[in-house]
Amino acid sequence: MATAMTFEPVKKKPLPAGLPREWYESHNRRLKAMRLAISLLDSGTYDARRATNRKIRTMAVRTGVHRPSNVTCKLVRAFIVSNGA
Repeated sequence: MATAMTFEPVKKKPLPAGLPREWYESHNRRLKAMRLAISLLDSGTYDARRATNRKIRTMAVRTGVHRPSNVTCKLVRAFIVSNGA
């Protein structure tokens, strides 16, 4: 008999202080790209070639994420490719 699994939210920790601004920007970009990649995978987009910038930006609007840049869209596709392997 299967039992229901419950998950507790991950406790957020503050980011480390004193790092260059580029590190924080890159970190936040990766988090945004990962959220969008997960949303696209959940919606059935398993092929990075089908994840166009338009589709990624539409998913961002649906999930309440700020409009991603071209660099972030490219990173989303990279996450989808690495997941599909």
